[in-house]
Amino acid sequence: MSLHLAAAAPTNTEGWRQIGELGLALALSALIGLEREIRQKSAGLRTHTLVGVGAALFMLVSKYGFNDVLTPGVVLDPSRVAAQIVTGVGFLGAGIIFVRRDSVRGLTTAAAIWVTAATGACAGAGRPILAAATTAIYFLVALGFPEITRRLPRSSTAISVLRVRYPDGRGILRQLLQTATARGFAIDDVSTETLGHRDPTGAGSDGSGLMVEVTMHVHGRASINDLAAVLSEVDQVQAVVAGDVNTIDE
Repeated sequence: MSLHLAAAAPTNTEGWRQIGELGLALALSALIGLEREIRQKSAGLRTHTLVGVGAALFMLVSKYGFNDVLTPGVVLDPSRVAAQIVTGVGFLGAGIIFVRRDSVRGLTTAAAIWVTAATGACAGAGRPILAAATTAIYFLVALGFPEITRRLPRSSTAISVLRVRYPDGRGILRQLLQTATARGFAIDDVSTETLGHRDPTGAGSDGSGLMVEVTMHVHGRASINDLAAVLSEVDQVQAVVAGDVNTIDE
């Protein structure tokens, strides 16, 4: 009886089906990574693609890689590999999230990597429809939800953060504050930081040529994104990032 079971044990399986599942993970994770790359996030096309393909490969190894050792009395649990994928991607996502002063950056990108790993694992598990549906849901959330949140009513006491980068020594801060108050925002706190890199437009009036990043905590009923758009049009302003006080994502 034991000889019959040993002979019936499946051998390692690899072929075009497994390559197709790996290719599906490559395509879907690359789509997610492309969206992050276009938005110039800290983890882009290459990172998301590698995460998705790696997760799919782990699933394929879990499904087929140990068939040659299956004998009577040997029991394998493929779900253990899937659980370790979740743990490993959690550490990777934690490396992307970082705290600066009182704001957290990288949360959405870390969540995107987490979803990419799940999509790759789903493709490797032989569930292409579920993997494709998850990718579609990701794009719905990443592209559609920002429009919804911008239309939601804002509390007048909700604090938002604006980070504006401009050349040092140009007297731009006063203009930024005047613009913000003119559009109905109250300024709760202002801090400035001199950055180490040079102004690409040339030296400032003090000859240093350094860039300054000012962080403003503001609150008001108007749209913070509209304010950011107006500030970005101020002469010599290089960059504007706006978001909630605890969730500015990069």
